Amino acid sequence: MSSKRGSDADAADAPRAAAPAQEPSRPRRHAWSLASLLTFWYTASTLTLVLGVMGLLYFALAVNLRRGDKEELREEIQILRLLIHESSGADDRLQWEVQGEYRATQPMSLHKRIVDESGRTLIETPDMQTEIPTTVFPEPPPESPEPGMTMVTYQGRKHLWLVASARARVGAGPTERVLQFGMDLSRESALLSRYRRRLWAVLVLALAPSVLIGRLIARRGIRPVQRITETARRIRSTTLDERIGTKGLPSELEALAATFNEMLDRLEESFERLSRFSADIAHELRTPIQNMRGGAEVALGRPRPADEYREALASSLEECEVLSRLIDSLLFLARAESPEAHLALESLDVGKELESVRSFYDAAATAAGVSLSADCPTPLPARLDRTLFQRAVANLVGNALAATPRGGAVRIHAREEASGVRVEVVDTGSGIAPEVLPRIFDRFYRVDGSRSKSSGGSGLGLAIVKCIAEMHGGSIAIASAPGSGTRVTLRLASPSPAAVAPRAAL
Repeated sequence: MSSKRGSDADAADAPRAAAPAQEPSRPRRHAWSLASLLTFWYTASTLTLVLGVMGLLYFALAVNLRRGDKEELREEIQILRLLIHESSGADDRLQWEVQGEYRATQPMSLHKRIVDESGRTLIETPDMQTEIPTTVFPEPPPESPEPGMTMVTYQGRKHLWLVASARARVGAGPTERVLQFGMDLSRESALLSRYRRRLWAVLVLALAPSVLIGRLIARRGIRPVQRITETARRIRSTTLDERIGTKGLPSELEALAATFNEMLDRLEESFERLSRFSADIAHELRTPIQNMRGGAEVALGRPRPADEYREALASSLEECEVLSRLIDSLLFLARAESPEAHLALESLDVGKELESVRSFYDAAATAAGVSLSADCPTPLPARLDRTLFQRAVANLVGNALAATPRGGAVRIHAREEASGVRVEVVDTGSGIAPEVLPRIFDRFYRVDGSRSKSSGGSGLGLAIVKCIAEMHGGSIAIASAPGSGTRVTLRLASPSPAAVAPRAAL
């Protein structure tokens, strides 16, 4: 019992365990508008440019100040070297040069010290030992004709110092003195600090105008985009004739608007063709249905003999066959235009296929008093869809026979071309008026509506032939003139690799 309860409990818990945990819905991230993005990048680029320029000026100022400090130190080294060389180490002029300036200038920004070879201080600026100990000075370089020196910075108790060391020779002998200088950088540091504060102030003050100007530029820049958007928003199935004005648009948006207008042209044409197609379908279906209904109403109007009922049923059956052929043709056209429709290609002899079509229509041509012949070099190999090829040629031959009076002739020619196979169907019929030729391949279009209807035609034959030609990567053309017959040229090229696959049922 306990084991059974345990198994039942496991079975009951299994669905809950197997059920996937629902992930918490993530809030949709708000997308930035194009105006906001343009404003942001304009502001960022402007501030970056200002910051770069101010930073370059700050760097140039700092470099120039340091260069001036070095030049001043070199001049002081040169002066003290000259005095030490001429005074043999110490005199009043040297004393005044080291200490006199301190007495005359307060606060003192440059401290000086002369040290002998043993490290003993000979002369120095008052309070220099307190401010800058001798231990912080770097080792001076050997004496040279140029006032060479070694410099470092030193953070004192109150000030930041630039300290430098150099050597000076006493007279013409080997005795040397070490010159030590300390330059107060407080004023320069204060100047650079004020410059940095002003730099940040300029950036802050430039922020608001940059945002405002960037916003104005962005709104003005996207105004053409808004115009395109408003036009696109107004377009419906009933307003496909509206177009986007390209005048005054930037070159990029002008290309976009032109492409959009071309798309609207194609859509408008497709809608018009679809509307005509729907109206033609309704018209074609209405006629046989009305005939069937009229025949049934007449047959049921009063009791009739069995022969009359049989005649009414036979008439209804004929109308059903007309509807069946019409529906089959429409299904073929619909499926042929589907991306899933493929060709069942096979190697065949075009001459044999044309002879098969000629044999099929030979009896009908004889009954109509029309000569029917096929002219094709044998063999003429090609890779085609046999069923579709026969259907296309049969439609052309059937139309030619219907348009050719007694005593006329219909000829089928086939030749090989560089791009594929060319098949021509030529008749000696009444021909077609020039104004009719542009619409000859439209669906449900009939050159002679009464004759086509009486012969059972639906006006889809040439449309089907055109569709088959396009499926094979080819084309169809027609040349005709009243009283001189008609020539229909069907070109079938090698189809694309994507089409070479088992064909869906058409």
